[in-house]
Amino acid sequence: MNDSNALIEQSITFHGHLCPGLSLGIKMAMRAMELLGVERARDEELLAVVEMDNCAVDGIQYITGCTFGKGNLFFRDYGKVAATFSHRGKNAAVRLCFKPGATDTEEINRVRDEPGGKEEVAKIMLNMSAGELFVEKDVPPPEIPTAQIHSSIVCTSCGEAVMETRIVEMGGNPHCIPCSEKA
Repeated sequence: MNDSNALIEQSITFHGHLCPGLSLGIKMAMRAMELLGVERARDEELLAVVEMDNCAVDGIQYITGCTFGKGNLFFRDYGKVAATFSHRGKNAAVRLCFKPGATDTEEINRVRDEPGGKEEVAKIMLNMSAGELFVEKDVPPPEIPTAQIHSSIVCTSCGEAVMETRIVEMGGNPHCIPCSEKA
């Protein structure tokens, strides 16, 4: 098994099953890394800004190594199967967006509604070229600062620790966002 096949299998294990969304994320991440000439992130050097909150994001996370915890995966709720990738050491970024109708092929339409069809569609998609699946566009690198560590402050209402940048002052007292919304 070559390295990309191993990564695909590991992505499936990470996500829990093979599905078309995961295939899109895997293909998108692999293509972006190829275009940028970079490898999987060890720290915050590779960035991914995703515009969807679906299965594709798991493929992107696993393949790129970009995660919310490391501070190099960002979510923009635009409802598009699209993502922008950049590397802090390069003055380059690429945005990949799913082509409408890309999976409306005779082969996919034949298996889509059969038992196990979603997995078959996902397998077909993994064998499609990035050019068949995505519109690729060079874009300016997103201006995203490196992750910051902030102090915690205790919420006056619930007693839980809250990152200082998320505190809401009410009546001179610190409150977390949920407690401030209840008041």
